[in-house]
Amino acid sequence: MLTRAALALMWLLQLLPLALLAAIGKGFGLLLYALGRERRRVCLINLARCLPELSDAEREALARRHFQAFARTFLERAIVWWSSPARIRRLVRVEGREHFDAVRGAPLILLAPHFVGLDMGAARLMLEIELVSIYARQKNKVFDAALYAGRMRFGRLTLLSRQDGVRPALRAMQAGRPFYYLPDMDYGQRDTIFVPFFGVPTATITGVSRLARLAGARVLPCITRMLPGGAGYVLQFLPAWEDYPGASVEADTRRMNAVIEAQVRRMPEQYLWVHKRFKTRPPGEPSWY
Repeated sequence: MLTRAALALMWLLQLLPLALLAAIGKGFGLLLYALGRERRRVCLINLARCLPELSDAEREALARRHFQAFARTFLERAIVWWSSPARIRRLVRVEGREHFDAVRGAPLILLAPHFVGLDMGAARLMLEIELVSIYARQKNKVFDAALYAGRMRFGRLTLLSRQDGVRPALRAMQAGRPFYYLPDMDYGQRDTIFVPFFGVPTATITGVSRLARLAGARVLPCITRMLPGGAGYVLQFLPAWEDYPGASVEADTRRMNAVIEAQVRRMPEQYLWVHKRFKTRPPGEPSWY
């Protein structure tokens, strides 16, 4: 019942102007920072490991900004789920379209790191492009159903489970559907290797390299950036990687993490620091969390 009431409130939020919704989201984020002890602790641990050059006060300020950005996009998901396609087009500006057009039609991986605006970016893409992506079921069945319906509302997305293996993704890419791939989370030890991320040995899935090799796919970074206040979002395509895949799966995966790290440094408050990115540690190393 509580989840249904929260979803009804979210539906009402999508009626508000983005500037007002953004202000509410920032206030909500400060409340979450104050009350969400466990996720605040995870966020600060991640920042301390990845950005040791910052002082404690600087990391705490960055963590508060992250919670504000995270809460904003959680509430603004109402726009993704229920607002009109015309509104989504207005709110999300596309940059670097020429990079996408240069490789469109061939097997393609859209590398979409976990910045807070990635759902808004995906919605903008689905207004024009048929995509395939991976879906993780949520424990709350009511919220899971709403999330699934929101992502499928334009009918231009094929959602796969990690348990489906690589074959459905390969078939979709070979049929001309770009794979909107989010490979920068800790999925445990399966199909992972330890490569640096912010100088830290990090369990990283090798799917980008393996899929590029199997499908002959190009890799095109696709970054969504939240703009201040009511200015909306920018979905930016970067140039497709050259000489990829490279000499080895490990070298490819190192390259992916280096590219993601460079983007995180551009807008660190928008990366998903509340995720336990370093939960899986090398043998013998104690847990950070």
